[in-house]
Amino acid sequence: MINRLINELMHYALCEHLVDEDDKVFVTNSLLALFNQVEFHEEEIKEERVLADILKDMCDFALKEGIIEDDSVTVTDLFDTKIMGLLTPMPSTVRRVFKEIYSVDSKLATDYFYKLSKRSNYIRVDRIARDEKWVTDTAYGPIDITINLSKPEKDPRDIAKAGAAKKSGYPSCLLCMENEGYAGTFSHPARQNLRVIPIALDGEDYFLQYSPCVLQ
Repeated sequence: MINRLINELMHYALCEHLVDEDDKVFVTNSLLALFNQVEFHEEEIKEERVLADILKDMCDFALKEGIIEDDSVTVTDLFDTKIMGLLTPMPSTVRRVFKEIYSVDSKLATDYFYKLSKRSNYIRVDRIARDEKWVTDTAYGPIDITINLSKPEKDPRDIAKAGAAKKSGYPSCLLCMENEGYAGTFSHPARQNLRVIPIALDGEDYFLQYSPCVLQ
């Protein structure tokens, strides 16, 4: 089962340009290590599935094999983000590509970065799709209304673990650049698939990133 899933994920990563062909073997071996596998053979992928379904099956396998302790939202989010972190290009690569595209067209550069954030599952497209959105006319003009259904409710198991976990001040906030590549805890989300772009504004250094919630 896991052999098939790794083939599916690698097929996705190559098609979405997350992984270069030259890095295919390296990333495949990294996935094998994550799932405690020592054997692998390539399989032809004829029917493509959405990323969320592949990751769910991988988490189910990890639970069955004792790689993760339970199927709570936080545990599976920490694990599938770890998976995607293995596929997401290194920060230096992302910044170099962004800079190259930006030198030609700034909008194309931000489009590239936004698409990368979705392809790497930093922006969880499947969850965002659950949000309810509509426009209503008012005396003050049309108003966009959004009901955020994409953020899962906290599992009581996760609440208990977060309360018992050792407290840490690192990263110091949810938006700080130190989140890039952070493995996460029960009280702080995993960010192995987060990439940020350094920018200078009025002589000060900032780091561009998209919201994983796609705030409107």
